[in-house]
Amino acid sequence: MSEGITLEELQLAARNHGMPLEALRHEITPLGLHYLLVHYDIPVVDPAAWRLTIGGLVDRPLELSLDDLRAREPVSLPVTMECAGNGRAHLEPRPISQPWLAEAIGTAEWTGVPLAPLLADAGLATDALEVVFTGLDRGVEGGVEQLYERSLSIADAEGDGVLLAYACNGEPLPPQHGFPLRLVVPGWYGMTSVKWLERITVVAEPFEGYQMITGYRMREHEDDVGTPVTRIEPRSLMVPPGIPDFLTRRRFLPQGPVTVEGRAWSGWGPIEHVEVSTDGGASWHAARLGDPPGAAAWAPWWFDWNAPEGEHELCVRARDATGRGQPEEPPWNIGGYSNNAVQRVPVTVTA
Repeated sequence: MSEGITLEELQLAARNHGMPLEALRHEITPLGLHYLLVHYDIPVVDPAAWRLTIGGLVDRPLELSLDDLRAREPVSLPVTMECAGNGRAHLEPRPISQPWLAEAIGTAEWTGVPLAPLLADAGLATDALEVVFTGLDRGVEGGVEQLYERSLSIADAEGDGVLLAYACNGEPLPPQHGFPLRLVVPGWYGMTSVKWLERITVVAEPFEGYQMITGYRMREHEDDVGTPVTRIEPRSLMVPPGIPDFLTRRRFLPQGPVTVEGRAWSGWGPIEHVEVSTDGGASWHAARLGDPPGAAAWAPWWFDWNAPEGEHELCVRARDATGRGQPEEPPWNIGGYSNNAVQRVPVTVTA
């Protein structure tokens, strides 16, 4: 980074947290280690009084309690979720916002009810175009006072795996992860999975709320209308090998055989190939790829390295079934979104 973070960014960093990369060893991220981003304040919700409403262009508006939702057949899915701003702090010039490095990631097992059958129960009107999801968290962003709201097309909302989740890793949702109910949209960046969900509204026109029209768009300059941020770009991260220096986090390990490990994921399709470089990207070698715990979750990989004495830069990159991969240099945009450049880990190998 060319300059220190601002006081405002420090406030954000103190409220939110990433997943320590050594936690990549867990197939399912322990809940306290899963990344967290809270846009505004964490609402206090009385679960007995809370209701989810489904309305708008539907034939049969619904009002559901938490018990109503829990009475339906539950579904549990492991889902890898990543913040759209992950990697923002590596960009030059650095966009001013939550200063994520590479740790805004986690894989949890979400339990809840599929959204599609609920929409079917409500009965969508023939002119229904989008579904708007409204959370209870309220704040000001871009000078606009708002509840946090985002929308999906009907096709995306009815897609496989889209859940209204009331539990995570076998426990009720904690307050910071959206208690009592949140949306989970597999394969999409985390901003899509609206927390503290209270209202679902079916509409006949594109939703023009702040988080859709102004926030979370790929823009090259201030006057650029941009394109929306949607699915997660391919990324692979390694567990930094050896032990760290406290301040710089540079890694130290003895020379000799070492297995470098990590996980890779993409919102566009399954990961098909992972490569590791031990010389800063001058040469690349195929890693062994394992099976993910689910279709929307990360896949494990391993690479055997006979580490010679000296200074090294380890890198990793992945490619998915659609042919999408990772660039060596991060693409820049105003919001600092979708930076999936290869991870680089400096390592000192001692005799």
